[in-house]
Amino acid sequence: MNIEQARFNMIEQQIRPWNVLDASVLELLAHCKREDFVPAAHRALAFADMELPLQADPQAVAEGRCMLAPKVEARMLQDLALRPTDSVLEIGTGSGYMAALLASQAGKVLSLEIVPELAQQARENLRKAGVTKVEVREADGARFQQTGDPCYDAIVLSGSVAEIPHALLAMLKIGGRLSAIVGDEPVMRGTLVTRTSDTDYRVVQGWDFCAARLAHFTEPSRFKF
Repeated sequence: MNIEQARFNMIEQQIRPWNVLDASVLELLAHCKREDFVPAAHRALAFADMELPLQADPQAVAEGRCMLAPKVEARMLQDLALRPTDSVLEIGTGSGYMAALLASQAGKVLSLEIVPELAQQARENLRKAGVTKVEVREADGARFQQTGDPCYDAIVLSGSVAEIPHALLAMLKIGGRLSAIVGDEPVMRGTLVTRTSDTDYRVVQGWDFCAARLAHFTEPSRFKF
């Protein structure tokens, strides 16, 4: 397989047609080596328009132990419009690829992964890729609590949820953005929430994609848009 041709095709045939037109995002995707974060058994599918299992288990994708499709990662990254000083929280580290993309545009990234083996593998993938601005923490993102004042400029959920918990929105600074895939099959919406004040949020749902669930985000929150 011609790796560079496959990467080019991914960007031009999958990502750009999905309205990912930010030049900085496209350039990043061209240089951040997705294939280095894909399990060896699926390396030939590194640029395919699909979710890739991260463990040798028939239920890996269904249970959220997977990499999101490239166009979804790219669209979420574009929606967040990160700045070099931003502090980012990711829930669902997976392979570490999305964390690497986030770290390339932000100041620092805390990425939470509930599966110990995946957390360790992500750390190794990031180390090999020379990514130093990411802390991978073994933790349940559905139960994560941040003490003190709101401290994140951006939060990304690398998987789907039925609803966005208010506890996560409360961690956003004023002007902070949260990107998630929200809803239930067969309709899930790419959702960007921006905190506009202590009590107000602006919600934009700009695209559709059904993604695997993040673990333990099962109870609906009391927060309603």
